[in-house]
Formats: sequence, C-alpha cells, structure tokens
Amino acid sequence: MKQEQTSEINRIIREGKIGAPIGTRQFGENLSAVVQQLCNQLPERRHSCLRGPGREALPSRDAVTATVEALRSVLFPGYFGTSELNAESMRFHVGSTLDEVVRSLHEQVIRGLCFTCDQDHADHCQDCAARAIDVTHRFLLALPRVQELLFSDTQAAYLGDPAASSPDEVVFCYPGLLAITNYRLAHELYALGVPLIPRMISEHAHSITGIDIHPGASIDESFFIDHGTGVVIGETSEIGKRVRIYQGVTLGAKSFALDERGNPIKGIPRHPIIEDNVVIYAGATLLGRIRIGSDSVIGGNVWLTRSVPPGSQISQAQLRVEDFEMGSGI
Repeated sequence: MKQEQTSEINRIIREGKIGAPIGTRQFGENLSAVVQQLCNQLPERRHSCLRGPGREALPSRDAVTATVEALRSVLFPGYFGTSELNAESMRFHVGSTLDEVVRSLHEQVIRGLCFTCDQDHADHCQDCAARAIDVTHRFLLALPRVQELLFSDTQAAYLGDPAASSPDEVVFCYPGLLAITNYRLAHELYALGVPLIPRMISEHAHSITGIDIHPGASIDESFFIDHGTGVVIGETSEIGKRVRIYQGVTLGAKSFALDERGNPIKGIPRHPIIEDNVVIYAGATLLGRIRIGSDSVIGGNVWLTRSVPPGSQISQAQLRVEDFEMGSGI
C-alpha cells in the first residue's frame, strides 16, 4: 500500500498537480500556480534577489563563515586551523591564509554593496568593485589592532574567572571570546559601511553561543563575558575598558523614537553607556540611553532604566526600596 501511494505522489509531482487525492488527504491548489504566486510577489516585499545586469548575487553565508574561521586562525595562529606551527611556518600560514581571506572577502563585500545599491546599470558595479577594494584594504590594515584587543579580552577572561586554568583555555573553550572575536571583526566592517556581512558574522556567533552583540556597538579593550548565554548588546551601546558581564544581561533600548509615519527612526543612540571597570551580574536588564558610572556593580536580575554615578552598587533590594517608598509605584 505504501509503495502504491509513493508512486502516486511521484506521478502527481511530475505532472505539477496536487489536486488529486493522496490517501485520505486532498490538496486543493495547483503546484505551478503556487510557484508562480510565490515568485510574483517576492519583489513587492523586498529587494529582488535575482541577478540582472549590473547586479551581483547575494553574499554567501557559507563563504562569510569560512572567511571568519580563516581569520580566527590568523588572529590566534596555532589555536585554530593548522596547529603544527613554528616561528618560520607561522609567517607562511598567516600570509597564505590572509591572501585567501582578501580574495574571498572582496567578493562578498562586492556582493553586499551591489545588492543594496539603488542603480541597476552595469557601470555602477564597477563603482562597487572599487569601493570593495578600498574596504578590504582598510579591513586588512585593522587586523593587528583587532588582534591586540582580542589579546586583552583573553587576559581579562583569564584574570576574571577563577575557573580558567590558563589563557589558552579561554581561547580554545570560552564562548564569550568566540562571540567577541566575531563582534570585533564585524565591527570593523560595520564601521567601513559594509552592508549585510557584519550582521551575518555576528549572527553566526549568536547562533553558536547564544550571545547577541550588534556589530554597531562600541566596545573597548579587556571585555569579558562570563558564561554568556542570553547576553544581548544593542546597536548603539558603548562599553568602556575592563567591563565584565555575565549570562542573561541585556543592554537594550527602552523605547523607539518614531517618524511622522510611525516607523522607528534608525541609528539614534538608544542603548546604555557603560563606563570603565563596571561589573554587571547575571540577568540584569539595562534599558535606554542611561550611563553607568565607572567602577559600579550592577547586581543580578536588576531592572535599571536610570543612570547611576561612578562607584554605585545597585541591587534588587535597593531598587524596591526606592520604587515603593511611602507607597509610590504601587
């Protein structure tokens, strides 16, 4: 019986019709009509993803991910990618890997630029190609600074976590460092005005680690995310030096300014500013363009929508006393 049903299904698929009975189920639409409808309404919903004169294909998610992994092996040579390196072979590994990275990244940047440009004529992609060369070159020059920042992040994790046996363990095993590495690479491309690809890089780390850092956020040196799952850092967040945060922390927006049509206004500062040497414990939620003064400690599960001065220690109990004093807030 099952073999007969399978043969019937295959025949219906070949003929492009799904209106005939399959067992006890009825399919009421013609397959070709559904395909036509899906394809026809696509350009109405967003930019067309179809290639045409002067328009490249979309960036490849697989190619972007492979490029990031290659960069990880360059930023931490010997830890990722080829492991059997010495002083002589390291230069060859880094050089040859970067040569491949430049070629791949240039192609993906071109695709991102061409996909988001408004002009369809063939000459315009020559402009995108020239801009992609400049962007790729600037990104390449920024890698030593990115590596220096990541070394400081690694040391911050080692010093900030008693469970870390060595900086090597941090590099190999800590999801926070993986997410921060992707963020720092994505942030450089974001600052250079590259569309799509920075979010692809940061969202890849998000899918692996549960840590969501928007590439537009500004994060200084020696940043440590402990455990990490559920951390959210919004686009316009600003984080100073030697900041440590734990799992479940949200640096989010309290509200969105709207334009005359009721749509959110993009790009305006709406996320917290965290000054130097701040610790934010697990589950804390900080919303809006508030400022957390340097050397402050924000306790676990605190909900904070106001600025606090340097040296503050904020706990749930303090907030409850303030919010409900003399019956206010009830």
